[in-house]
Amino acid sequence: MTLGVRHDDLRRRNRAMVIAAIRREGQPSRTDLVSRTGLSHSTISAISSDLIAEGVLRPVKTGENEIVRRGRPQVSLGLEPKAATVLTVVLLLNTLSATVFDYAGQIVAQRRERLATLGATRDDLVGSVMRMIAAVLGDAGRVPKDIMRMTMAVQGITDSDARTMLWTPITPESDIPFADILEKHFAFPVTVQNDCNMIAVALRARDPERYRDNFVTLLLSNGIGMGLVLRGELFTGAYSSGGEFGHMVHRPGGALCRCGRRGCIEAYAGNYAILREAAGRSDQTAADADVDPQTMLELANDARAGEGPARDAFRRAGEAIGYGLGSLFALIDPAPVAIVGPGTLAFDMMEPSIRDAIAQTAGGQHDAAISFDLETDEMPLILEGSARRALEAVDNELFAPGYIATMQATS
Repeated sequence: MTLGVRHDDLRRRNRAMVIAAIRREGQPSRTDLVSRTGLSHSTISAISSDLIAEGVLRPVKTGENEIVRRGRPQVSLGLEPKAATVLTVVLLLNTLSATVFDYAGQIVAQRRERLATLGATRDDLVGSVMRMIAAVLGDAGRVPKDIMRMTMAVQGITDSDARTMLWTPITPESDIPFADILEKHFAFPVTVQNDCNMIAVALRARDPERYRDNFVTLLLSNGIGMGLVLRGELFTGAYSSGGEFGHMVHRPGGALCRCGRRGCIEAYAGNYAILREAAGRSDQTAADADVDPQTMLELANDARAGEGPARDAFRRAGEAIGYGLGSLFALIDPAPVAIVGPGTLAFDMMEPSIRDAIAQTAGGQHDAAISFDLETDEMPLILEGSARRALEAVDNELFAPGYIATMQATS
């Protein structure tokens, strides 16, 4: 009996490795898969044949293969788009979107709308999400039973079980169990994830060499968010999604933050905080609800023009971010940092003070190892990470053990 269990575990692991390699590489040949996975030619051949027969993979014709090789053409393998359908929903400040993806990760249908989240009630939020899901499924020609997995990304803190939006700055409502509500209504599996964590998932998939074992994603927008990967695993807390970098205290009793506390990093480095400082308002003034990127670009241009309130505001923001990163690096060691969001439009005005602040901390002893990459638009990354989370759940939970076998075991 033990041998049987071990054989099943090995089979599942090998199938998962093959599927993951194809999702990562795109359209590899069987020979490519041998080098990528370390499995033998015979094992790769057997697994790929089974997955093709099950409708999970498909052989790719020569004309479809993006890789041109000399000599005898090799048959490549690709994910079968019709094998599965997944759904993503993204709920951010004043924005709601839903997207249907096929198994190959291509968009089938997408909707996006402006939603006044700051004044929305709990019922408004849940109702809007449900209507959006129903509409995008209609656009895609799908019904709820076609959806194998759904990922919902939210701006705010989620629980560690990925079921509930615990707190968010985009609405006064809290503790909304979106997964339970949506699963009961639509009958497909749902997880609720922090938006910055999904950015980290997407970046790792895009550039696994840079974003591999340890790295940080820092969202600079109206709020300040973080996704953190340590030893190859997405970091979450024991009770929540964790990584609330923006609400670490920079100055006790200091500037008023959107969260209602004082002295948070966000209260100095969020878009609303930079605008508040540049405009000469008290740092105890309530935050502007939403600062558009054009306003931040204009402020950055003012700062580039010379000394003055705008440059001081960006300098102060960089200092808050730098001390926060330096403290983080004192715990985990320096790591690559991806700076994401509209704050990148003015990063040149913040980077010197960020680096100066890091250098003054214990985490800055090896500051030469700290590098920054910039990604201006966070939305594609949130969407990509959410889709990958849902698709990898299908890969590992359904297709790696064998979807037919899984359905028989649960029926």
